[in-house]
Amino acid sequence: MSDLSKVPVTIVTGFLGAGKTTLISHLIRNTSGRRLAVVVNEFGTLGVDGDILQGCAIPDCPAENIVELANGCICCTVADDFIPTIERLLALEPRPDHIVIETSGLALPKPLLKAFDWPAIRSQVTVDGVLALADAEAVAAGRFAPNVAAIDAQRAADPGIDHETPLSELFEDQLACADMVLLTKCDLAGPEGVKAARAVIAAEAQRPMPMIELVEGVVDPRLILGLNAAAEDDIAARPSHHDGADDHEHEDFDSIVVTLDEIADPADLTARIEKLAREQNILRVKGYAAVTGKPMRLLVQAVGARVRCQYDRLWQPGEAHVGALVVIAEHDHIDPQAIRAVLLG
Repeated sequence: MSDLSKVPVTIVTGFLGAGKTTLISHLIRNTSGRRLAVVVNEFGTLGVDGDILQGCAIPDCPAENIVELANGCICCTVADDFIPTIERLLALEPRPDHIVIETSGLALPKPLLKAFDWPAIRSQVTVDGVLALADAEAVAAGRFAPNVAAIDAQRAADPGIDHETPLSELFEDQLACADMVLLTKCDLAGPEGVKAARAVIAAEAQRPMPMIELVEGVVDPRLILGLNAAAEDDIAARPSHHDGADDHEHEDFDSIVVTLDEIADPADLTARIEKLAREQNILRVKGYAAVTGKPMRLLVQAVGARVRCQYDRLWQPGEAHVGALVVIAEHDHIDPQAIRAVLLG
């Protein structure tokens, strides 16, 4: 790639727990000869995804090419965070062949697209494509439109009422901005669930677009990199619920970080997280735990009441054996005292 060529950028969007980090981990390990750089945006102060991806670093995507921007939305701090980060990656030697951006699961992708029109970078990069990841099981179960029957009944009684929820708006905005949909966790959804999810997405999407089914983030990079969409030149065709607003807010959602002492039983922690999801409508829990007598750190990932734990790496010499979990929920459902009471006992 010559210095005059634009570096392609792929934006990976999708709701909390859709599998964005799993997908990017696979891309890092299967670069198809491309030298990658990765930008990870976290909602909340506890960086989890960047640490996971740093552990996947290889010569074609070394650790210095993986940048984490925590505690916020990169498109809300374009001048302070996003533009300098892209400029720093473009200045690397050798220069990346492709940049992948993992947005926060609560991010609106369209404002990020607009950032690529900034003079500092618009002559150097192009948005190769926007990939929207959708958890097939969650979509099929209707988790992006809570209490669908009640909403439909209210609409029937008063068609003038708009009962869009923050979750459904976010889901629709991510689909509307996408060039391709990646259906994830298809093994959990099963054939009927995948079929139902496809139908929901087809009905919600603003235009026909390809859908690819994934398990554990495995996909041929040639299918999703090199789309040549130049999405920054096609913004008007990607409608959003937030079009016309001067900015966008994340006040519909909130997060807290809970610090954990060493635990004796991962199964007990799993049960506590499941209880949290059932009783307090928690959307997402992720982070780490230290298990007594275990030399490895326990990675914790939960979407609603679906909890997954695995040992991901050895504790480093001198590293404190303490855990930390970030808990994300809709703003009205964040009760720090009640959340800590469940997780800490």
